[in-house]
Amino acid sequence: MKNTSNATVEKSITLPLETQAVLWAFLGVLMFSLTLPFTRIAAPAFGGFTVGIGRAIIAASLAGLLLFFRREHLPDRKHWRSLALVALGVIFGFPVLSSIALQFVDSSHGSVINGLLPAASAVAAVIFAKERPHWTFWIVCAIGVIAAILYGITRGAGNLQAGDLLMLAAVSLGAIGYAEGGKLAREIEGWRVISWALVFALPLLIIIFPFAFSSHAFNPTPMAWLGFIYVSVFSMFLGFFAWYKGLALGSIAKTGQIQLIQTPLTLLWSALILHEYVDPITMLAGGFMVLVAILARFTRVAK
Repeated sequence: MKNTSNATVEKSITLPLETQAVLWAFLGVLMFSLTLPFTRIAAPAFGGFTVGIGRAIIAASLAGLLLFFRREHLPDRKHWRSLALVALGVIFGFPVLSSIALQFVDSSHGSVINGLLPAASAVAAVIFAKERPHWTFWIVCAIGVIAAILYGITRGAGNLQAGDLLMLAAVSLGAIGYAEGGKLAREIEGWRVISWALVFALPLLIIIFPFAFSSHAFNPTPMAWLGFIYVSVFSMFLGFFAWYKGLALGSIAKTGQIQLIQTPLTLLWSALILHEYVDPITMLAGGFMVLVAILARFTRVAK
C-alpha cells in the first residue's frame, strides 16, 4: 500500500510534457536574453569575429571536459549530419554574424530583428523535423514577422542597414541549428547535442581563431571580459542544455515561439546594463512580441 501511495503522489505532481517544454525553453531563453547586451559590451574590445569564434572555443573546451569525465561514447554516424547542421547554425552562423552585426547596431535594435527567429525556426521545423503546424499557427507567426519587419523599417528610416542584413543572416542559420538540434535532442538528449556539436567544430574553430584574433585590436576592459565569459559559458553552452530539452519535449515550432519573450527581456537588460534608451516604439514592438508568443500557445502543431 505504501509503495502504491508513493507512486500515486509522484504521478500527481508530474507536470504535463507541454508545460515542462515551456519551462525548460523559458529557462534557455532567459539565459539567451543577455547574449546581445553582453556581446555588445565584448565586441568593441575583442572584435565581433573574435567574440563569435572565441566563445565557441571556450564552450567546446567545457563540452569536451564534460564528455570526457562522463566517459561518453561517440554519437552514431547517422547523427553526424544533424550535428554538422547544429554547428553551422548555432556555433558558426548565429554567434559570428550577430557579434559582427552588433558593431553596427545597438542590442535593443538587434533584439527586435532577432524576433524573427521563432518564425524562422518554425519554418526550419517543417523542413528538417517534418512538423506540420496548423494554419492558425502560421497566422500568428506571420503577425510576429510583420511586426518585426515594420519595426526594422521604421528604425532604419526605410532602408536595411548592414547590421540588419547580418542579423537576418544570423537568424536564418540559427533557425536551422535550433530545428535540427531540437529534433536530434529527442534521440540523444539536448546537452549531448550541443556538447558533441561543439567538440566536432573545435578543430575548425582553432584553425580560424588566429585570423579572427589578428583582425581586431585587443583592448579588453573588465566588463568586456565579463561579457565574453557570459556569452561563452551561458549563451554558447549551458543555455542550450535547457533550450534543446524544451524543444525535445514539445513541438519545435510551437515551443520555439517562447523565444519571442527574449525580445522584451533583452530590451530590459539593454536598458539596465548598457543604459540604452528604449523608445516607446521599441517598447511597443517588444510588448507585441510577448502577445504573439501567448497567442502561439493556443494554436495547434502536429509533430
